[in-house]
Amino acid sequence: MPILTQTARMFVSSCARLLTQDCLLCSAASGPSLLCRACEDDLPRLPDARCPRCALPTPKGETCGRCLARPPHYDLTLAAFRYDFPIDKLVQSFKYGHRLALASYFGRQLAALTASAQADLIIPVPLHPLRLRERGFNQALELARPVSKACRTPIDVLSCRRIRHTATQADLPWRERAKNVRGAFHCSADLTGKRLLLIDDVMTTGASLDELARTVRLHGAEHVALLVLARALPFR
Repeated sequence: MPILTQTARMFVSSCARLLTQDCLLCSAASGPSLLCRACEDDLPRLPDARCPRCALPTPKGETCGRCLARPPHYDLTLAAFRYDFPIDKLVQSFKYGHRLALASYFGRQLAALTASAQADLIIPVPLHPLRLRERGFNQALELARPVSKACRTPIDVLSCRRIRHTATQADLPWRERAKNVRGAFHCSADLTGKRLLLIDDVMTTGASLDELARTVRLHGAEHVALLVLARALPFR
């Protein structure tokens, strides 16, 4: 490593240790981290026993009946958290409040899960150009950056595009979401034999991710894994 680069990294590391901040959730001192240790420990987690295909809880960690009856186009889902308070508020602050500092923190949580999902390419779920212009950034891409760096896997933002400007999924009943995103994506690359990691912030029904997975499968993808920050559980 060049001496100047090594010196610069040591300087940045030293500054990070010296510049303390307050926890985003409770305002207690959290050192260089966005969250203090107590709040991190209280973040909502998914149970260990969950369907490997869609990440919904199952009694013994077996594949759920829904995935057996209608297998999704993806092979595996890895999720860092359960979509519940306060993760839901942090995600909303990230996406709609433009708190981009959370991207690095969230990305590190995701990177810790990637050991079981070896991939050739990372594809962040693309936004339609109108939505991207409205928001100013693609939250999935921002999450993908630290994951790419940690696992040394390139990000592909050119092969897949969102070609339909659909209604926001969160505004629709769960049963209508798959229909809403049908044909929403276009792939222009030959992905034959590729192992892909699709990244998004929240997985609710999984309709958007499944449609993107279906699209890349049509272009030859051999294995498709999902990596999401939070998995929403169905209401009981």
